[in-house]
Formats: sequence, structure tokens, C-alpha cells
Amino acid sequence: MCVVLTVNPKIYRYAYKVITTRYIHSSITVFIMRKILAFWGIILALAVIMSVAATTYYLRSSIRERVIVSTTTSLYETNLLQVLETKFEAEYPIDLNFISVGTGIAIQHAQRGDADLILVHSPSDEKLFLTSGTGVNRKIIAYNFFAIVGPENDPAGIQALSTLQALSKIVQKGRENSAKWVSRGDNSGTHVKEKSLWTSAGFSWQNLSKESWYINAGSGMGETLKKTDYFDAYTLTDMGTYLKYQGDRLITLKVLIQEGRDLLNVYSAIAVNQTLHPSVNFQGAMTFTKWLVSSEAQQIIEDFGKDTYNQSLFYPAVQLLKENANANLEIVQWIKDYAFIDGNECPTQFRVGYQELYP
Repeated sequence: MCVVLTVNPKIYRYAYKVITTRYIHSSITVFIMRKILAFWGIILALAVIMSVAATTYYLRSSIRERVIVSTTTSLYETNLLQVLETKFEAEYPIDLNFISVGTGIAIQHAQRGDADLILVHSPSDEKLFLTSGTGVNRKIIAYNFFAIVGPENDPAGIQALSTLQALSKIVQKGRENSAKWVSRGDNSGTHVKEKSLWTSAGFSWQNLSKESWYINAGSGMGETLKKTDYFDAYTLTDMGTYLKYQGDRLITLKVLIQEGRDLLNVYSAIAVNQTLHPSVNFQGAMTFTKWLVSSEAQQIIEDFGKDTYNQSLFYPAVQLLKENANANLEIVQWIKDYAFIDGNECPTQFRVGYQELYP
């Protein structure tokens, strides 16, 4: 006997609908899951890339040394140090950090062990820094000249006078209320030079500083120049900073007395004694010093400012002193008389290695 089973067509339709719906839902679910997985895959990949980049940056940063240089403002405000920094850091795994202050404060930083190297321009203070045991391996790197600048109309009539005659005339006119003088007043190298010039001219700068025409700026060279310009006064400035500020039209002051033996300005690099301050980066400081005396760095110093100001803001000193050590060249003799200590740029008792710096 043959039994024929018949199924209601509605059941077929229902079953088809259920199966089809489930298949569609399943496909959508798979599609969504794939998209979610792809999204998180991208996020994970980005996280890995960022992590690798951060690690690479950290490792690169961590292997670079740091050298802290406390420097006179003139080298920094003229942007010479920034140019030297760019060249040096491209060649060595060392980051230079500059503290721009007057020479007196720069030396104080070093005495506390807060700097690895100083760049300064006050031979008398430098000698004390060496003899105290804090500084070693002094090396003269550059020079330029101070200048007395003032208003174009020159109310004291100092142009064409000698340096000491000019200072005497400014005192005279100041006491007659016809002229003013602005001093750095910050124990910087420029301030030390000014005080020595007043003494040579026969005046006590302490007494002069109490007179109404004598203004203490208590600031860096750039700010002092701007104050001098504001008061239509006179001041002593290094030529590098003056040319920078005058070229940038920040001041209208004119050079009235310039160059000459009395106005010589010599810059030196001195490392901090690691024996006294074990935490300083002595090797890094000496690496920078050796580079500063290299022909590359000395050429940068010589060329700096020529394109903008039509003259060098600073002059290289290393080859000049090396090649003319025994020559009767006027500028060499001036540097020796003014900036050498006991007949040498760095007497042997203040040297720690690096004898190649002193041929």
C-alpha cells in the first residue's frame, strides 16, 4: 500500500521564510563582524606604529647628551650661538642648552655647578674663575671691539676724541645736564670693562653711579641699547650687539668712538672642573670647545653678519693667535696684553687634558 503524504504549501513558505531570514541575518552578522574586526585591526596597527615611533624618538633622545652653556648676552642676542648650535648638533649627538646672562652671572652659574661650560668676555673675572679651581681649559675663541655710541647730534661733542677723553667730556656735560650715560649695571663683561675705563679716566664709577645723569639699566646689552636710545644718552656696547640692533632698526644710536686698544673685547670658552662638580658634562663641554676652535666653526664666526651688516660681528681668534704667536702683529699683542693670564691663554696648572688645544 502506498501512502502519499501531502504538506500544506503554507508550511513550505514558512520554512523558506525562516531559512532565508536566518541566512540573511547570518550574512549581515558576518559582514558586520568583519567590519568591526577590520576597524580594530586598523586601530591596533596605528597603536603599534605610534608606539614604535614614540619608542624610537625616546631612544634617539635618550642617547643624545646635553651640554648647558652659560653665556654672555652678546653672543646670544646677535644669534651667532644659534647658528653655531645648528651646525654643531647636526654633527654630534649633543644638545646645547644656552643660558644667556651677563658674564658675572654666567660665572655664578658655573660656580654652583649649574653649567658645563661658560662663554664670557671679562679676562679679570676669568682669571679668578680659574684660580678658584672651578674653571679649566680656557680657550680664546673670538674677539671684536667695544664702542661708545650716542645720539647723532652728539651733545657732549665726543666724536674724534680718545676713549678716555670722551668719557671725561661725558662726565663734564652730564654734570651740566647736557648729556646722560646708561650703564649695563649688571656686573657683565661689558660692565666690568666700563668700570675699568672710568678708573683709567680718573673717576670712581661708584660715585658716578650716584649722579643723576648716570643711569643704571641693570639689563642685557640689547635692552641697554634701547634704553640709551630712549634717553638720547651714551653707552658702552660691544659692536656685535650694536650692529644687530642698529641693522634691525631697533635703535638710532651712532658709533662715536670705536676700536683701539682700550676697546678690545675678547671672548673665551671655559669648562667647569669635573673634580669640583662631578655631575657636570665635562666631556660634552670639551667636545663643543674643540669644535669651536675648529676651522669650520672659526669660519662661521668670521662670516657671521657679513651678508646682513656688510661686516663681521665677531672675528675668529684661534688661527690668528696660533700663526702669529711670535709675530709682532699689533692685534695679537693687544690680545696678549689684555686677555692672556700670566702670559698664556690658559696657564698649564689650569689645564685638564686636551693638550692639543694649546700647541
